[in-house]
Amino acid sequence: MIAGVVGAVLLGAFTWSFLEYVIHRWLGHDRRFRGNPFGKEHLRHHVEGDYFAPTPKKLAFAAVATAIMGTPAVLLAGAYGAAWVVGFVAFYGAYEVLHRREHTHAGIGAYGRWARRHHFHHHFVDGRSNHGVTSPLWDLAFGTYQKPEVIPVPQRLCMAWLLDPETNAVRAEHASRYVLRAAKA
Repeated sequence: MIAGVVGAVLLGAFTWSFLEYVIHRWLGHDRRFRGNPFGKEHLRHHVEGDYFAPTPKKLAFAAVATAIMGTPAVLLAGAYGAAWVVGFVAFYGAYEVLHRREHTHAGIGAYGRWARRHHFHHHFVDGRSNHGVTSPLWDLAFGTYQKPEVIPVPQRLCMAWLLDPETNAVRAEHASRYVLRAAKA
């Protein structure tokens, strides 16, 4: 029973990881679907950089999605269905925290530094690539993965953690991975 519950939690996390990619790639970037509420918020996030949809909106979405998915999951699979929902919601929460921290903090550890570079390649180099915020798994599966090289960050979208406040240049510890791109004339 415990192995089944753990497996269901992991399957829930895996399911979110897939939906994270699908939502981001198609609802956020495919012009055919971009008029949806997520697409509008996502476009604003790309244009403003430090904009994130308000937390109450995200919590409302999570509550509705949990009710829509959770009820049938529990009715069909009992404790395993509930465990799947827990894994799904927990990984969604982890995604939200990680995504915000990528924009607001320098990143902790190898994974934090990797995730930030992977995501900023998407933001500043090629928006058609690297749609997975927490993992490259689905980008690799669907052929949208690009290995980040030096990332040119537009000055107007530059994150506070990247700049040295005294010189207004990229902090020395990030200079091999990021450069500031001047505004176009």
